[in-house]
Amino acid sequence: MIARWRQRLWAWLWRAALGFVVLSVLLVLLFRQAPVFGSMVMVERKVHSWMAREPIDIQHRWRPWEALSDHAKLAVIAAEDQRFLEHHGFDLVEIRRAWQASRNGGRLRGASTLSQQTAKNLFLWSGRSWIRKGFEAWFTLLIELIWPKQRILEVYLNIAEWDTGVFGLEAAAQHYFGVSADRLSAAQASRLAAILPDPRGRDAARPSPGVVQRSAWIRRQMGNLGGVAYLEKF
Repeated sequence: MIARWRQRLWAWLWRAALGFVVLSVLLVLLFRQAPVFGSMVMVERKVHSWMAREPIDIQHRWRPWEALSDHAKLAVIAAEDQRFLEHHGFDLVEIRRAWQASRNGGRLRGASTLSQQTAKNLFLWSGRSWIRKGFEAWFTLLIELIWPKQRILEVYLNIAEWDTGVFGLEAAAQHYFGVSADRLSAAQASRLAAILPDPRGRDAARPSPGVVQRSAWIRRQMGNLGGVAYLEKF
């Protein structure tokens, strides 16, 4: 009886795992071309607002690659993942540095790539559990295998959170500066990139001294990468 129960359990687990693999591959294949009109983080924010009885209005509008500011594309790479075009989803250099810093008594800092952040924002929930990190690694591998780098950055810019309920570059540009996503200047783009580590606690329109300092650093990094000509590598 127990042996039969175990056999059934293992059979169910294998079917569930196979179903998850097939579904996740199909989703990543679908979003290789289809516009992304929502994300799991948007769903999470909405659910939390309902539970707290503090409804929020999700601001989001998909914009294709050509309608996104080149300055914003470059600013996000400069700020978040300067080896974006070199790695295959995981920046081993940054992971090694973060691990070494923590071993030396420093604060464990993040080493997530744009690919990892895209996988997390689109398919998963926020948090720091090892289970979520495992799913994040799986989806990161999938999008790196199936999507070109340009598509990863395009989706990231369209689903990143820039304030409470503000998702995507178009909504962020309108929210902070009253312009469309293709009209952002280098200064505006660098401010948006500067608040990404804490988008709900920082303000791109009324930046703190820390945000001003970081945005200036980002603009220097944009220049070091070669300016918007860098995007010709995509």
